[in-house]
Amino acid sequence: MSLRFVSEAIVPGGDFDVEKLARGEPGLPEFFVWRDETLRVASLRRTWRSTKTDRGDVYVKRHWFDVLLEDGKSAVVYFERQARRGTPRWWLYTIAGPEHER
Repeated sequence: MSLRFVSEAIVPGGDFDVEKLARGEPGLPEFFVWRDETLRVASLRRTWRSTKTDRGDVYVKRHWFDVLLEDGKSAVVYFERQARRGTPRWWLYTIAGPEHER
């Protein structure tokens, strides 16, 4: 499998993890739409956060998710916590799989 850097906005869909939303964290959606393709999440492999320092305070900037997709590909997606109004919050960072070797 070849890893491809994407860095494009994606549209979340389906149900979300309500317990995470209650704690102020993004719930991982069941699927995402990217370039008219539906990327269905089969399992979550790992998650982590990246931070930003602003005027001496440290803030969570992004929530990252490494997922296995139902079609056997893998992807890394992230949720942008401090997105400006009108800016997408979910992004596809990388995707790996035979169909995405270009």
